[in-house]
Amino acid sequence: MPLQIIRQDITKMKVDAIVNTTNEEMVGYSGVDYAVHTAAGPELDKECQRIAPLGLGTAKLTKAYNLDAKYIIHTSGPIWQGGLAGESIILKSCYLESLKLAVEYGCESVAFPLISAGAYGYPKDKVLRFAIQVITDFLFEHELTVYLCVFDRSSYEFSKELFDEISEFIDDGYEARKKSKSGFTMRFNKRAFARKCDAYEGETAEADFSECVSDSEIMPCASMPAPCSSIARESLEEYMKAMDKSFAYKLFDYIDSKGMTDVECYKKANVDKKTFSKIKCNPQSYKPSKQTAVAFAIALELSLDETQDLLSSAGLTLSRSFAFDKIIRYFIQKGNYNIFEINEALFEFDQVLLGC
Repeated sequence: MPLQIIRQDITKMKVDAIVNTTNEEMVGYSGVDYAVHTAAGPELDKECQRIAPLGLGTAKLTKAYNLDAKYIIHTSGPIWQGGLAGESIILKSCYLESLKLAVEYGCESVAFPLISAGAYGYPKDKVLRFAIQVITDFLFEHELTVYLCVFDRSSYEFSKELFDEISEFIDDGYEARKKSKSGFTMRFNKRAFARKCDAYEGETAEADFSECVSDSEIMPCASMPAPCSSIARESLEEYMKAMDKSFAYKLFDYIDSKGMTDVECYKKANVDKKTFSKIKCNPQSYKPSKQTAVAFAIALELSLDETQDLLSSAGLTLSRSFAFDKIIRYFIQKGNYNIFEINEALFEFDQVLLGC
C-alpha cells in the first residue's frame, strides 16, 4: 500500500530513504537523530558537518552508510509553542521537502518518523494526522511507498473516546475471536458448537468453528457424495454463464456509477498502481485480499449492503464475529470513509490495515 503506519524502529527499515528529524546544526544529540547517527556510524557525522546548517522546514540528503537504506533525508522540524508560531507551516514543509527530495533521487520507498513529536514537544496525535494528510495529498500526484514509523504505542495518542466507542461496538453481543491455526477441518465438536450457538441466540452471525475442532478430529469425510455425473454439459455451461460478475468487473461497475476515475479510486483506496494494473489485466482471475477489497469499498463510499455485494464477488464477507470486520462496519455505519482514520483505528486494535 502507498502509505503504511507501522510500529518499527526507523533505523531498521529496509527502504530507499529514511527521514531523520534533526536540528539546524545537524548534530545527532537526542531522539531519532541520535539513533540514526549511532546506527549509521561516524562517517555520517562527517558528512553532516560538511553540509550544515539546515534551515527550518528544509531537507538535505546524505548517504546512509551502515543503515539498510540508500539515503538519509535530514529535515529540521519546529519546536511546539502552542500552535501559534507557524509550527504547522514548518511541519508541512518538512514532510513535503523530504518527499520531493526522495522523488528527485529516484526513491521508490521512504520511511518517516513523527517529526517534532519527541523532544520538540509537538503533540503526537496532531503530528500523525497532519503527516497522513500531507503525505496522502502528495501521493495523489506521485507513485511512492511511504512508511510512517511509530516506535511504540505511546508514540501517538489515539482518541480515548473513539477507542471506547469502537470497543463497545466490537464487544456488543459478540466476543472477538482469533482464527484457528489448524486450517480447514471436516468435523467439529458438536457440544462445543452447541455452546457457541447458545451464545448467539437470537442473532444472525457467521459461525466460527475454530474453537470447536481439535487436531485429532481432522479427517476426510468419506460420506460426502461425488459430483453428479448426470449434469449435462450444456446445463453446466448455462450455470457458469449465469454466475455473478467477478470482483474486477463489479469494482469497475461501482467506479463508473460513482463517477470516479480509476486513478482517483485506487489512490483513495491506498492501493498502489501495480496492484490496480493486475486487476485491469486479469479481471476474471484476480482475487483480492480482504483488506484490499474493503479498501476499494471505503474509497467508493459504498453502503454496508453495497460493500457486502462487492466483497461477495470475491467470495468474502464482513462478518459480525471478528474485530476487523466490526471496525469496518462501525465506520461505514457512521458514514466515515476516511481510510486513514479507519487505519488509525485498525492500528490501535492491532488489526491489518486497509490497502495493498
